[in-house]
Amino acid sequence: MPSPLFADHPADRPPERDTVEALITQARRLRGDLDAVRRESTVDTGLAPDPQLRWQRALCDLAVHHLDDLGGHLDQLREGLPTESDDAPEPAAEEPVIPAEAGPPARGALLRRVGSAEWNLLTDEVSWSDELFAIFGRSPADGPLTLDELPSLVDPDDQEGLATMVTDCLVDGRPIDGEFRIVRPDASLRTVHMVGEPVLDTDGSTACMWAVLRDVSELRRSQQAVRETRDSLHRERQIAETEHRLAVELQEAVLPPWRGSLRFPQDGRATLDLAGRYLPSGTHTLIGGDWYDAMQLPDGRTLLSVGDLTGHGVAATSGMAMVLGALRGMAVAGHRPEQLMGLLNQLLDTAAQPALGSAVCGTFDPRTRTLEWAQAGHPAPLLFRGGTGRTLDPPEGVLLGATSGAAYTQRSEQLEPGDLLVLHTDGLTPSRTYGTGTALESAERLLALAPRFAAARSAQDSVRIVVEEFGSTERADDACVLIARVGD
Repeated sequence: MPSPLFADHPADRPPERDTVEALITQARRLRGDLDAVRRESTVDTGLAPDPQLRWQRALCDLAVHHLDDLGGHLDQLREGLPTESDDAPEPAAEEPVIPAEAGPPARGALLRRVGSAEWNLLTDEVSWSDELFAIFGRSPADGPLTLDELPSLVDPDDQEGLATMVTDCLVDGRPIDGEFRIVRPDASLRTVHMVGEPVLDTDGSTACMWAVLRDVSELRRSQQAVRETRDSLHRERQIAETEHRLAVELQEAVLPPWRGSLRFPQDGRATLDLAGRYLPSGTHTLIGGDWYDAMQLPDGRTLLSVGDLTGHGVAATSGMAMVLGALRGMAVAGHRPEQLMGLLNQLLDTAAQPALGSAVCGTFDPRTRTLEWAQAGHPAPLLFRGGTGRTLDPPEGVLLGATSGAAYTQRSEQLEPGDLLVLHTDGLTPSRTYGTGTALESAERLLALAPRFAAARSAQDSVRIVVEEFGSTERADDACVLIARVGD
């Protein structure tokens, strides 16, 4: 249907057929590539737990609608072009193979989403295309609607906007470009985008108004889905950032504040030179429940402990704070390492939010240089002496919180001046599988550092060696290490 501002407006040159065919081929190929991307990231948008996946799928669906509309418009443009000869066959374009489950809608369905109309103000004649009748859900036998009748099918909230567009077009000669919602006879609601302009008579008055109307309901729903999933993703990220900040602040408040070497007891003969370090995970977002700790007890002994609670975030760090606080308090009360493990197991087993954890704790007596220690499903300490290292034989002990009333035992180790004791959690290595294999790998790599530990002057120097060995690896979990060097 022509759309000149004046009846004698010269017609534009029609596009070349080869150009249109090339565009159709490119659009179909792009549609096929997009289907491949959708198949690779297919998720149930209603059940997917990851907001980012839901947002990505919504963007793919929106892109599909745009490409389908583009393909439909190009098909219409091709149908309107004259053939080069009556006998020449229409050029065939190569089409990518598109699976049935992900293919575009039928070509007829695309064309039915766009219709046209013309209202002649001089003769009161109205003409609608068949596609426009389908958009409005109206039978052609009922005839087209006049401009005065059109608002009867428009949503009440949009009637004023439509009236303004039509008035501006008829009175002021302004082009129409806007959307409104229609209520079809079956009570379904559709969103229609309308573009058009007046056709002026020779005296400059409006003779008729033409318009192209497009059903953009599916497109608007896809855009709404993109907005909603994007907002959901933004909220999830804000929550994650807040939880991460709280977890970091809680962890920094609980772990020992000392950054250099620490010596316990400060008034004893055989002192312990102590240093520790927390090593974050490779992503720096998985703040877990790992801890290391050392404190001097009232009777002159030194408490050493490292451990790890399952999980990440605020729940893990708050649980770690509870366990570490309880461990310190019970150690001050005089409980031995095996008793401490049993009490911590009972604490986690009866906690409001049950969790599993592993730990090793020991007490060093400076008068006898004796280490008494117990463990709960945790890698055993490593003892380095004379340039070599070995793993201490672990006493019995299951994971904390795994079994009610579990029994724990302890062992005693006689230390000598110059000995180096290394306590660590099992997240040092970059492996994403946890258990005995991961702990053995960490222990083997630590034991291989024995010559370098022997040359180190202090516990802090030894910690730096561990950081050099493990600090640059892409660990899947965070980790802690505590090193104690026995003095003369």
